[in-house]
Amino acid sequence: MTFEEAFSVAGVTVIVTGAASGLGLAFTEAMAVGGANVVMLDLNPRRLSTQADRLKDLGYSIESHVLNVSDRKAVDHIYDQVAATYGGIDVVFSNAGIDPGPGFAALNEDGERDPANYLEQYADVRWQKVISVSLDAVFYSIRAAARHMRPRKSGSIIVTTSVSALRPAVTLGAAYAAAKAGAAQLVRATALELASDGVRVNAIAPGPFETDIGGGFMHQDEVRAKMAAGVPMGRVADVEEIKPLALYLASRASGFVTGQQFVIDGGLSLSAARA
Repeated sequence: MTFEEAFSVAGVTVIVTGAASGLGLAFTEAMAVGGANVVMLDLNPRRLSTQADRLKDLGYSIESHVLNVSDRKAVDHIYDQVAATYGGIDVVFSNAGIDPGPGFAALNEDGERDPANYLEQYADVRWQKVISVSLDAVFYSIRAAARHMRPRKSGSIIVTTSVSALRPAVTLGAAYAAAKAGAAQLVRATALELASDGVRVNAIAPGPFETDIGGGFMHQDEVRAKMAAGVPMGRVADVEEIKPLALYLASRASGFVTGQQFVIDGGLSLSAARA
């Protein structure tokens, strides 16, 4: 196998959840440019349509569907549909996420902490929503993918976790840390089960990237500078920087890699969380 063949995703069928923005869009673009048939899944119909049409106009093989990843039956249905259309599923990026809201150390516009973010006041509905999207949905996606990959003895599943899976972010809240850490352990557990069937399960744990999450606050110079100050490399990452890692994990170049969490955070996880 040549170097080019090892990193090729030409002709493979790829599903990306949360595909219409941020890291999901970066994964989509990396796979599409590589010649894959990409199925974009996202909850936002307008954003999904805009991005899917843009990529189609560029000549890439793109299909798109609106999907709520926390709807188990809907996830099963669309994965079955994709497998039937393309003759199988080769790669899945379980990437869809949610803005977790502020943590206990987050400051409001007056520069003060809001007691509503303290543990005692943390709303059940907020906890359940974060866990539903960032953990339950990952399980649904891995399970649906495994059902189609295991019989074919091949496949790569890549889960987007977070540096919060390694160190809690005091500005993001307990639910997010719990969900991402749970997803990381789920990756290890399912990788162990599926390894003998040739299906690989890995995770990408991003640090601060400039995306549209949370209404695009990361595009604000002040916010970006504040985030960068806590990163040993002194900056926030551009989404383009995650594409090579995505290509590696999706391709045969990582054929002997499973159960791993690849941290891409500029060294953020090397520093202790502070309140």
